[in-house]
Amino acid sequence: MNTRLTRILAPVTFALAMLCGLTFIGTAITHILDDGAVCVQTGFWRNGSLPPDSLPIGQGVQASSTATRLCQDSPSAAQRAADLGGELPWLLFGSLALLLFSRLLKAVLLQGPFTEAVSRRLSVLGWFVAVGTPLAGLVVGWSQSWLVGSMAPIVGSGPTVSGPQVLVLAGLAAVIMGKIMREGVRMREDLEGTI
Repeated sequence: MNTRLTRILAPVTFALAMLCGLTFIGTAITHILDDGAVCVQTGFWRNGSLPPDSLPIGQGVQASSTATRLCQDSPSAAQRAADLGGELPWLLFGSLALLLFSRLLKAVLLQGPFTEAVSRRLSVLGWFVAVGTPLAGLVVGWSQSWLVGSMAPIVGSGPTVSGPQVLVLAGLAAVIMGKIMREGVRMREDLEGTI
């Protein structure tokens, strides 16, 4: 049962996965080679009314007029790495999720939708999304909070989880659907064996 939409989506998702992968590599290289300022957004002073010259920020750090954006002109290697940690995890997560999805679609094209390989790949994709979403969000949140703490030491907050955490539910739904499909495949094989 190869549908036209599946035949179109399989190479498109693979191309998008490769594009995200190239964006991941390009962003990493440009950030490593860049010697400009590193900036981070913070909501710590959002409701405060401190004058800009009395903000407890580190040396060489510039704050925006609302004090929600901090920039370090000569960042350390750790600050530059933390800045990368704010962008790269979601690019890597997106690239790998699209790659797993394209493999799932390829299995559907080659073997049909109700097979052991498709149910297994659906479960793998589901577990990847369910576990990878909070993991990527934690890496991004920790990187951002560490970067804020390095620019404004008095602010230092604990790690937060950022990003669309609702994807965990979608991942768990895919795991459950994969298990249901696997059971259906097993029942069909048992039925064919008895006939």
